[in-house]
Amino acid sequence: MNAASPAPRRPRVRAPELVGKGGWINTGGKNLTLADLRGKCVVVDFWTFCCVNCLHVLDELRELEEKHRDTVVIIGVHSPKFVHEADHQAVVDAVERYEVHHPVLDDPELATWKQYAVRAWPTLVVIDPEGYVVAQHAGEGHAHALAALVEELETEHAAKGTLRRGDGPYVAPEPEATDLRFPGKAVVLPTGRFLVSDSTRHQLVELEADGETVVRRIGTGERGFGPESFSEPQGLALLPDGKVLVADTVNHALRTYDPETGVISTVAGTGRQWMQGQPTSGPAREVALSSPWDVAWWADRVWIAMAGVHQLWTYDPATGTVAVAAGTTNEGLVDGPADEAWFAQPSGLAAAGDRLWLADSETSALRYVERDGDGFAVRTAVGTGLFDFGHRDGDAAQALFQHPLGVTALPDGSVAVSDTYNHALRRYDPATGEVTTLATDLREPSDAVLVGDDIVVVESARHRLTRLRLPEEAVRVEAVAHRTQRAATDIAPGRLQLDVVFQAPAGQKLDTRYGPSTRLLVSATPPELLAEGSGAGTDLARELVLADGVTEGVLHVSAMAASCDDDPENEYPACHMHQQDWGVPVRVVAGGAERLPLVLAGLA
Repeated sequence: MNAASPAPRRPRVRAPELVGKGGWINTGGKNLTLADLRGKCVVVDFWTFCCVNCLHVLDELRELEEKHRDTVVIIGVHSPKFVHEADHQAVVDAVERYEVHHPVLDDPELATWKQYAVRAWPTLVVIDPEGYVVAQHAGEGHAHALAALVEELETEHAAKGTLRRGDGPYVAPEPEATDLRFPGKAVVLPTGRFLVSDSTRHQLVELEADGETVVRRIGTGERGFGPESFSEPQGLALLPDGKVLVADTVNHALRTYDPETGVISTVAGTGRQWMQGQPTSGPAREVALSSPWDVAWWADRVWIAMAGVHQLWTYDPATGTVAVAAGTTNEGLVDGPADEAWFAQPSGLAAAGDRLWLADSETSALRYVERDGDGFAVRTAVGTGLFDFGHRDGDAAQALFQHPLGVTALPDGSVAVSDTYNHALRRYDPATGEVTTLATDLREPSDAVLVGDDIVVVESARHRLTRLRLPEEAVRVEAVAHRTQRAATDIAPGRLQLDVVFQAPAGQKLDTRYGPSTRLLVSATPPELLAEGSGAGTDLARELVLADGVTEGVLHVSAMAASCDDDPENEYPACHMHQQDWGVPVRVVAGGAERLPLVLAGLA
């Protein structure tokens, strides 16, 4: 079967129950069942808070959630990748941090994930008012299709008398009074004061040199893209002209703030998220960005950690232009020439002489960019890939971090790493190749800045700045190593049929006006797992050949499909991009599956 053809009609499938040992959040203490949701259109969002694509989907769902508040219930099922994400309080924090205004089931053991046969973050499952699964979508870019499906379900079930209108089960938590709320990044101003991105409150906050006394708040405090509004700002960098550049993350924009005049200006981005096929260079205000997470001044321009597309971009204030500087948009850890490198949610930057250090969060890696002839190259100092993480000191070849979000250049040439999910501040010394631990018992540190002989850490989940004296000796920590725990798929040796299932949503068709509208990229860890079938192509179906002697590994699959509204009367139909990356753990065994279906949109 051609994977892009319409899926065959299948028997109705009753939705499995929603269960998870972590319990429910945003319900006022009530445990929900599917019976409690009968009569509503239910969208189940399988997410994890480390995943930037999941955060994109949270933002995509906000309009649907507001417009159909009396008929639609969104249920988040938090399904962790990292060990830290299985901590219930960390999930509670994330729900507040990202303003999740619907019930969330904490499923630390992936029980509901398995019942729904989910294979990737994020995945959306739609359940009709009678309790049957009617659609599944992996990845982001499905908001338009979901809105159309919800309207169909509302019409159908209103006519049948099975639609129940009224308030949903969401119960807002009590707000807590703190000066900062999940701060992201900080910078020291020429005055000695701190400027902090107060991410959850959509503001910048200027603090006195003590790191505690609030001088002023910048921004309205309401999510928005107005002249004085931000949306979850993160990275900050001082520019040569004295202004502060702000990575306005969820507005997909760069803004400047002038500490002298208080003026906020937009210098890059359109306010909308970049999608595959759109321009990647040009006038900065005309090119879309995607979740810029941090910024740094290096090599005579601003470098941008573009977490949303796994790349580094640059912004040149002199010419008012942006451009891709490194990365292919493929997610992973691949070094080499900048235009061939792979990243995975780069989230922290620090300039240090001839190197630009970066925290590559999803690979739990410390990496850097350096000049290479007339261009740039990417190298890895610590880290091995998407699925290995932990807290282990020692030689860099075997040291481990867990989802670091910040890096800080130290005076002796070493680098401090805000090792976020290990609640620690770590140090890498390029001279010795050793990783040590500087401090523990922090709470989700996301950045740090130097002030004299002290280092001031942004303790994001403690909502404060914490001043530490740089220790002469490292802290001793017992080594712990982890690997992402997900059930492996048993596959048969020899040939494996890979099908990415994509069914264009109702009212849409594949966009073939400019050539193939689909893309498929396949690779493996270890690379020796695949004897044939790796690489890029346009067909969503591919036969893979597994190598003899390799019994387990991870298949990395990246798929994209473009669809447009199917309206012959509209000369300029709206087009929609659907994309997703999968990392599928596999085990090669006799009698295993000979076909691996992955749902991009439709039902497998």
